[in-house]
Amino acid sequence: MAALFGARVRRLRTAAGLTQAELGSRTHVVSTRITQIERASGAKPTLELARALDAVLGADDLLVELWPYVYREAFPDWSRKFMEYSERAVAIRQYASHVVPGLLQTEDYARAVLKVGRTLSGEEQLAERVALRMGRQERLSGPDRPELWVVLDEAVLRRPVGGLPVTRDQLSRLLDSASESHITVQVLPFDQGEHEVMGGSLTVLTLLDGSEVAYTEGAHYGQLIEEPDEVRSLALTYDRLRAAALPPLMSLDMIRCVREDNHRGANVPSRSERRRVAQEQLQQSGGGRLRGDGRRIPRRRPRP
Repeated sequence: MAALFGARVRRLRTAAGLTQAELGSRTHVVSTRITQIERASGAKPTLELARALDAVLGADDLLVELWPYVYREAFPDWSRKFMEYSERAVAIRQYASHVVPGLLQTEDYARAVLKVGRTLSGEEQLAERVALRMGRQERLSGPDRPELWVVLDEAVLRRPVGGLPVTRDQLSRLLDSASESHITVQVLPFDQGEHEVMGGSLTVLTLLDGSEVAYTEGAHYGQLIEEPDEVRSLALTYDRLRAAALPPLMSLDMIRCVREDNHRGANVPSRSERRRVAQEQLQQSGGGRLRGDGRRIPRRRPRP
């Protein structure tokens, strides 16, 4: 894809009558960067550069549309293959133990999740990853949208990713998404105890021909499973998780409760703030100071 992208840039540049140096000047990069792109060597183009090239060369977003495929080549083979399967899936079943799955993330939530990646090189790459994730969500509203069934561990709801305001907005997004006829959201509560996918996530994809593939992921690894017997076993594991989870309506009630608790929590002063206010009130009323445990220290009366 990088070679295809480079060939398109070279053809468009030639048609526009520009040299590599002239194109580099107009897109604010050195001419050698344009050489690298056209030869598919060196660092891959950024999304920002793809947009600049599109604008200067009048490519009508052709290069921006090609960019995700070029960017994807930076991922391992198994990861790229999973992305390709996901784009063709007619049904997606996901269990998430730590964070909301990417297809249902808000932009702020996605930014908070992606910025802690070990391979992140800077703000520009973060912006690219967020844009790519948001772009993949468009499939949920397209004519070929898949059926999406998501089971969330209760921990996903209670972890304040990006801070309480970001988490509240994310919980609202979950509630809105679950109102769509092709999206189902369930919550696996803590009281269900241990299960087979603790500490990781599981995705089962159903393709148009009825075949299935599965993907498991931990904090720093992922694995694509295509062997039919293994996929069937993981699909059964997912069904057990789905059966153990709260029914959809009860799950939405739980999401609302957590969101309301977060809202109240955001308005509760911190312990130090409460202690400061209490100290001021006691001093104003002549009630002395507070002990470390919050009890009042009475004022000593002067000796006669």
